[in-house]
Amino acid sequence: MGHLGMIETARRIASGEVSAEEATRTALARIDAAQPALNAFVDVFHEAASTQAREIDTKRAAGEALGPLAGVPVVIKDNICLGQDRYQGRTTCASRMLEEYRSPYTATAVQKLLDAGAVIVAKTNLDEFGMGGSGEHSALGVTCNPWDPSRTPGGSSSGSAAAVAAGCVTMALGSDTGGSVRQPAAMCGLVGLKPTYGRVSRYGLVAYASSLDQIGTLTHTVEDAAATLAIIAGHDPHDATSAPREAEDFAGAVSTGIRDRHVSVIRPNGTLHPAVASALDLAARVLRDAGATLDDGELPHARYGVAAYYLIATAEASSNLARYDGVRYGRRAELREGEGLEALYTRSRSEGFGEEVKRRILLGTHALSSGYYDQFYGKAQRTRRLIKQDYEALFERGARAVLMPTTPEPAFKLGAKLDSPMSMYEEDAYTVSANLAGLPAISMPTLLCEVDGVRLPVGVQLVGRPFDESGLIAMARTLERGLSLNAVSPFTENAGR
Repeated sequence: MGHLGMIETARRIASGEVSAEEATRTALARIDAAQPALNAFVDVFHEAASTQAREIDTKRAAGEALGPLAGVPVVIKDNICLGQDRYQGRTTCASRMLEEYRSPYTATAVQKLLDAGAVIVAKTNLDEFGMGGSGEHSALGVTCNPWDPSRTPGGSSSGSAAAVAAGCVTMALGSDTGGSVRQPAAMCGLVGLKPTYGRVSRYGLVAYASSLDQIGTLTHTVEDAAATLAIIAGHDPHDATSAPREAEDFAGAVSTGIRDRHVSVIRPNGTLHPAVASALDLAARVLRDAGATLDDGELPHARYGVAAYYLIATAEASSNLARYDGVRYGRRAELREGEGLEALYTRSRSEGFGEEVKRRILLGTHALSSGYYDQFYGKAQRTRRLIKQDYEALFERGARAVLMPTTPEPAFKLGAKLDSPMSMYEEDAYTVSANLAGLPAISMPTLLCEVDGVRLPVGVQLVGRPFDESGLIAMARTLERGLSLNAVSPFTENAGR
């Protein structure tokens, strides 16, 4: 079976052109072939996935009703829980602290995929606890980019992006706290959709920064992103932050025109890679040619977004990760003779967490400490409100969406920013504002550029009004149609042969 989109794969399985078992076997073979070069996967479910696929084929043969994704192989970022009733995998968050943790329950978004008939073939690698933007901060090793394995796939949903970009599967779930779906989508030539905060249940998503985290999707096409969102969205009483809104016909938005829709274009004053600037110009031209009305917009406080984000996110992380002390939760260090409880806590956390996680815990603890709370955390929250108001001002002027870069540059070399955390954090300059404001955003592959003789994808993003994913999907599909970009990585080309 050649490389197909998610919707097309589901159609062929439903019609009997392809069996679910064949689709699953193909996905597993591609995963096994890609893993040595990319290190994108944590656990691969050969037996469980094959059994599930055979059950779907039996149901189809018996004429039983099938879900919309029946037999479609998918992968799940390993900070999203998967229960033990069928899959015997772990939920490690790519951390030594949870290296043997096996969740007793399944995340709501994952359960909705299972109910729709999707076959989960693997859990994917990530920056530890979602804290990183390059796929290099994992206790399970570095994830590489299918376009060039010497480069980052982006993060923290590094394995999910690499899995789709390598042609192993057609859809992956990731999570986006400050750009962790959109940034790897841009660097791997994919469609990365972050829904409005509260649109998709966070129940079963291991918390990093609870007011920012949101489950999102990585796909090759806008149609596949829309179809997945229609399945996983909706209110969930298990999640106190879940919005009381049911899923909509997001797939129907794919065919909606955008004539006379108003788009504000953000052209950053900072240094952009020439290919990113070209991608932004190209996307603006395509939207204008399709009938959209464009103007130059401003987000005056967005330049403070990285600072605000890394205070709010680390403060919430220091609180959320306090539970992992080796006694109540998480990996416990070996008890030494004569050692007290405090020493055991210290060693358990020191050995269990990686350097980037410890850095962020320390930053967050300091931001919340007595005498600094208002100076750091309080000021960051006030900045967050101003950023949200900047977006609201654009929407009040009639903007249906905001067009801006996803990343400042294409995928950079692995190791290039490890010694400079601030330069790594600056990669989030254009993604964090959507999370701070709780808005939906979608990153689109826009063009291919050549860097050091290597062909790499470049993306731009659209940020929309709250709960207007349908509007974003319509614009993204217009971009996709107008660009006609064949963003296929070398791994995908080889997988389809």
